[in-house]
Amino acid sequence: MVEVQQPVLLVIAHGSRDPRHAATVHALTRRVRAARPGLRVVTGYLDHCAPSVPQVIDRLTAEGVREVVALPLLLTRAFHAKADIPAVLREASAAHPRLRIRVADVLGPSPLLLTALDRRLHEAGLAPGDRSSTGIVLASAGSTDPDAIAVIDDLARQWRHARGWHTVRPAFASAALPRTEDAVRALRAEGVRRIAVAPYVIAPGFLPDRIERGALDSGADLLAPVLGSAPELSRLLLRRYDEARTTRRAVALSA
Repeated sequence: MVEVQQPVLLVIAHGSRDPRHAATVHALTRRVRAARPGLRVVTGYLDHCAPSVPQVIDRLTAEGVREVVALPLLLTRAFHAKADIPAVLREASAAHPRLRIRVADVLGPSPLLLTALDRRLHEAGLAPGDRSSTGIVLASAGSTDPDAIAVIDDLARQWRHARGWHTVRPAFASAALPRTEDAVRALRAEGVRRIAVAPYVIAPGFLPDRIERGALDSGADLLAPVLGSAPELSRLLLRRYDEARTTRRAVALSA
């Protein structure tokens, strides 16, 4: 019996000049490989880091790979998911018409991301019994896309009701308001006893550093780490990969 080769998982990350970004992406993909031995996982970047997405696809095609699942390492469907990544993949598909490229959905929203946020807050020192007296600032990178902003707002409401936080207030490091520091100060003015900032970002970099500065400058009681290589994220990557292989949610760029 001939074994059917499973598609290569191509993780598409944004990229950053900050070396912590690529290191975090590599840690996450290592966890994915460990969770599913035999699955080939490669990474391509949109900017700043190497290899680029076209370089990775060129290499895979030269090796004879016939099918790829491209998975955006993004938490919301904003500009990169709607414009940048589809454009890059369309060009790659035109250059390699025999390669089948399927596009997986972005990571969020998902209950697994709420669990990952819980994990990071616990690691930062927040106990389960602190929830009813703690206000959370859910700090994302920010976007000019109103759909992406609405997703963050909805996630904040879901997280509050699911976990019993005193409140969960969305904040943004760029493009939208409020900023992290303003959300922290607003909660303090409302009399919230304990305030924790939960970065809703995957890897360190310029905008996560802005979130951290906002948390520190405004006197937040607790700052969680970025989501990073949390095990929930590796499970979510594999879930999106499987969905792209087995359902019609994924977009096929070539026949």
